[in-house]
Amino acid sequence: MTKSIKTLITGGIAASSMFAALAIAQPAPRYTITDLGTLGGTYSYGYGINYAGWVGGAAATASQTGGVAQTAFLWHGGQMTNLGTLGGPSSEVGGGPNSFGELSILSETSMTDPNGEDFCGFGTHLQCLAAIWKNGTMTALPTLPGGNNAQAYWVNDEGQVSGFAENGTPDSTCVAPFQVLRFETVIWGPNGGIRELHPLKGDTVGFAFGINDKGQVAGTSGLCSNTTPGPVNPAGPHAVLWERDGSAIDLGNLGSTPNDATSVNNRGEVVGTAQSAKDGTLHTFLWTKDTGMQDLGAFPGAVVTVAPCCHTINNRGEVVGFSIDGTTFSSRALLWQGKVPKDLNDFIPAGSPWYLQWAASINEAGEIVGWGTINGEVHAFLAVPRE
Repeated sequence: MTKSIKTLITGGIAASSMFAALAIAQPAPRYTITDLGTLGGTYSYGYGINYAGWVGGAAATASQTGGVAQTAFLWHGGQMTNLGTLGGPSSEVGGGPNSFGELSILSETSMTDPNGEDFCGFGTHLQCLAAIWKNGTMTALPTLPGGNNAQAYWVNDEGQVSGFAENGTPDSTCVAPFQVLRFETVIWGPNGGIRELHPLKGDTVGFAFGINDKGQVAGTSGLCSNTTPGPVNPAGPHAVLWERDGSAIDLGNLGSTPNDATSVNNRGEVVGTAQSAKDGTLHTFLWTKDTGMQDLGAFPGAVVTVAPCCHTINNRGEVVGFSIDGTTFSSRALLWQGKVPKDLNDFIPAGSPWYLQWAASINEAGEIVGWGTINGEVHAFLAVPRE
């Protein structure tokens, strides 16, 4: 049953009051920035952070160049550890670490994809597999029957991993470059078993990014003809929250498409990206069961304002992401504390050599990881609130 106009108005007023209260109660802190370094190359990217400040990401080794080839790493205690690959040239941490230091990883193997696909997005057309790193070892996770590829994105404290995998259904309408087979949202359990989460009724494919500790999964559902999975330009028509039992909830839209859910916290609050019917630009949204999809707006002058994969909202409701300017097409890291996106660069020490381009994950302490430029190179950063 649809809500009455009175309920919608009341909900809108309540949401506005909530955002105003958050903006007053949570002034943006100042941050100290740490350079996480590389694995011997010239670039690195920070993708996830846990409660203890451990960071997962990907970095260039001395032999990797060009900004695409990269190798998964775990950073803690000031040290970056090379996690390796599944035999191919590149890998990256999809998400994590969780509280136990486990990381979800997507990695190339040395095998050429039999269908010529480029599922990992590294441009090599090698097989791409999901993996879990724990107890010092990377282990490949299973694919769905008939499929050759899979990607893993976030691992929760229950050891569940969210992602997506090909099934054995060919589809000549697939819009993703080189894609031959359909793909579905999946969860891998703590023991590695794979479970499908089916798309919305009428849709044929899906992909997922974030998962919380309750087993709720945030992602996207659509047709192979209008849906492109990550890691390159992920987009689809329907933002979806899959409940623990596998049931799918359509989170709505801002009047247009695409609509992609990227992260969900332990309160069941979802953030993602939706195209606004008002101006045609991409806006960040916040969805809750009580309020539905709320527009968190766009950064001034931006054509893209995004809360990306996979843990960009913490349990305090703080949100991070990035924007792309409509004139210069440059990106900047963003922080929401309330409804207004703020440039994270405004809250680092004056005269800093850093320009923060992308915020990818935030923990409960408000620590943020992402990447930016320093001394002409792109490096992963850790931003810690200053007391």
